[in-house]
Amino acid sequence: MQKERRFTQAGTSVAIVFFLFMLIHQTDKLLIGPLQTPVMNTFHMTYTQWGAINTGALVVGALLAPVWGFLNDKYNRARLLALASLIWGSTTWLGAIAPTFPLFLAARSSTGIDDSSYPGMYSLTADYFSAKRRGQIYGILQLTQPIGFLLGMVLALVLGQVISWRSVFYITGSFGVVLAIVIFFSVRDVPRGSSEEELQGVETGKYKFSWKTALEIFKKKSLIMLFAQGFFGVFPWNVITFYFFGYLGTERGYNETTQLMIMAPAVIILAAGYPLGGWLGDKLFKRTKRGRLIVAATGVLVGAVMMYFTLEVPNQQVILFGAMLLVTALFIPFSSANVLATVYDVTVPEVRSTANAIQSFIESIGSAASPLIAGMIADATSVGNSILLICGIAWAICFVVFLGAIYLVPRDIQALHEELLDRAAKLPPAEQGLLEERLAGAIGQTGTLPGASIPEDK
Repeated sequence: MQKERRFTQAGTSVAIVFFLFMLIHQTDKLLIGPLQTPVMNTFHMTYTQWGAINTGALVVGALLAPVWGFLNDKYNRARLLALASLIWGSTTWLGAIAPTFPLFLAARSSTGIDDSSYPGMYSLTADYFSAKRRGQIYGILQLTQPIGFLLGMVLALVLGQVISWRSVFYITGSFGVVLAIVIFFSVRDVPRGSSEEELQGVETGKYKFSWKTALEIFKKKSLIMLFAQGFFGVFPWNVITFYFFGYLGTERGYNETTQLMIMAPAVIILAAGYPLGGWLGDKLFKRTKRGRLIVAATGVLVGAVMMYFTLEVPNQQVILFGAMLLVTALFIPFSSANVLATVYDVTVPEVRSTANAIQSFIESIGSAASPLIAGMIADATSVGNSILLICGIAWAICFVVFLGAIYLVPRDIQALHEELLDRAAKLPPAEQGLLEERLAGAIGQTGTLPGASIPEDK
């Protein structure tokens, strides 16, 4: 019991460090959106060139996602995250000192190197927290995306006007270096599979990464559906991140004060949507294995409908536009934590970083072109039309794909539990005894095996 308490405390400490890393990293990454106007003015960019700036980082991140996934399944995940933090700080500094557009394009593209390091962090988190809590934990970690966007917005609209956009990047890049040191000395890697209920109290380090096991990922039909969903699902996020501020200023005619009054509450509500979606997914997951993806699909559908009606509000009706945006913001992040948790619900521990990296690679390939495509549509028509088209089409496709994943996921989850129990059955007799005692206690309390199917999913 004391060992378990120490493990829980260690998990909480690690989650706090990861939260800080993601918060400042997301602030640095998303800062470019609110700084769109001064950056474009500095280098005299067109919208197409602006799209290329953001597409470059996404392409680099996509190409390196499988590399990060392999490294994180093979080597020490904590050390690799510290390295990613150091790269983040260094590449941000390069962007801050770039004197010309080509050099700035190269520097901003290089910031994509560390963006693909998250699978190792999520995998390590999964080994500190059980499946029943992962949705909520991932939702809390993903709070950092909207909060980071909000911090970036404040830095851009307040501090950026005083010390210049380059100086703001110097500050955020410096935090990357500091956090690299913090992670290196404070975060400890743990054996893969440490938190799985079927393997509690037994040695989990026997099973290592192998290409054969990694290829088994592509036999999970629900996972294939989630990969397909991810291809389209990040399109809207990139368009909103990189174009929404420009849209508010240029096409709706809102000044910086009005932009802040609209976006600050929207980002706060968006932030609440991440843990709320994860919490709802965890709650429904206890009733049905389809629960997480039902919540995800609902969020996508409601978010898409609300985005359409929000953008159709006349420019002069500022209050109505802001209110509609709040409702939209609450629902659109519902899928994020639930998709990530589902990836780990169907994947064996030793290849989870690879599975997440494959998902990130496919997402990045699909989304890398979205800022550039959005820029072309904006140059040809309008920014608002570009946002509406990309968000509407992409989310409609995601909803349909989610329906397929909802149908398929129970059998893949059950297959994972059977695999873990089979591994436990192959343990030495002494370790089998520990497992049998734990399972007997669990059955006595719940009437079923931990993680076993509930009736409607058998």
